[in-house]
Amino acid sequence: MSLSKNGKKRVIVAVVGGHTCDAKVEQIAIKLGELLAKVGVIIVTGGLKGVMEAVSRGAKNRGGLTVGILPSEDKNAANPYIDIPIPTGLGYTRNTIVAGCADAVIALPGEYGTLSEIAFALNMKKPVIGLGSWTIPGVLEVKTAEEAVAKVLELTDGSKAKERSSNRKTS
Repeated sequence: MSLSKNGKKRVIVAVVGGHTCDAKVEQIAIKLGELLAKVGVIIVTGGLKGVMEAVSRGAKNRGGLTVGILPSEDKNAANPYIDIPIPTGLGYTRNTIVAGCADAVIALPGEYGTLSEIAFALNMKKPVIGLGSWTIPGVLEVKTAEEAVAKVLELTDGSKAKERSSNRKTS
């Protein structure tokens, strides 16, 4: 968790998924970003295209804060919806940071990079919510973005984040 301006802890959620996605997954990711921002969580992604860009765009639609853990040393490689680009020069190894800095992980469809982030998070005993992603033991499957956010709040005691967000304006 991270501290907000008023000293309260904010939930950090990593959203992982493919660097490319179809229109259906893109819409789910945008909605997920909007919902996460609405409840006041900080969103961490790998900072590039596909699911990472879509969820960040959704978060920015609602005034959310986005962090991109980039594989390259170039902070300009981040998608345009990343507030805080963190260039690592680590390639896929940065997936450990994406999973490690979060209080929970939401996984959308993706390939082996996504699978590695899921595995790292599970190994670190972090909750992983699957929304159309890999079906493996330990991943809590949900069917909608709303269910994913509700599960994150339940598992991270993010109800406090939800209470704080009711005082914020949303567009």
